[in-house]
Amino acid sequence: MKEYWDEKFSNTEFAYGEEPNVFIKEKLPTFKTGKILFPAEGEGRNATYAAELGWEVSAFDISTTGKAKATLLANSKNVKIDYQINAMLEEKYSEAEFDAICFSYVHFEPEIKKKMFERLDKYLKKDGHIIFEAFSKEHRVLSMVNPAAGGPPDEKHMYSEKEIEEYFKNYEIIELRKEIVHLEEGFGHNGKSSVIRFIGRKLN
Repeated sequence: MKEYWDEKFSNTEFAYGEEPNVFIKEKLPTFKTGKILFPAEGEGRNATYAAELGWEVSAFDISTTGKAKATLLANSKNVKIDYQINAMLEEKYSEAEFDAICFSYVHFEPEIKKKMFERLDKYLKKDGHIIFEAFSKEHRVLSMVNPAAGGPPDEKHMYSEKEIEEYFKNYEIIELRKEIVHLEEGFGHNGKSSVIRFIGRKLN
């Protein structure tokens, strides 16, 4: 898996562009700044944007080329991010360390997704927020018609609204919806796509 992402991020062009995800760009400024974590952050587009807004940013990813690109992007914006090289489920942060956890298009098989959210929940403070956008299970049909839309090859790695409700039973669901959008994110996401958009507040 590391080799796959190192290769994907080896291009001088940013795989998913240098601009933050549209949903994150819209929503993140509405929250009070604090400490924020970006899991599986890739080339750093969302983490860099958060740092520009004044957040204290931590991020991790398995890819060393992703980190190198993220460092270049952050430096070009005159901001700093604490970026660690770690695989999902191998990262280590303190309990209740973060005010927010934010990411886009983080997809794993179901058993890893469940463990991932359990770990991330421990890192989040009470009343902290999780914010993310990811492909819905219906996206697989769209990506088969248009491979340029991107996304994992197995719909089990994608999300449904019901699945999110199951993962976040101890959260106030502020926003949870499935949408059809037109993505223009680098060379990795282009075209009609079905996405899940979620914001939740940790209750306890």
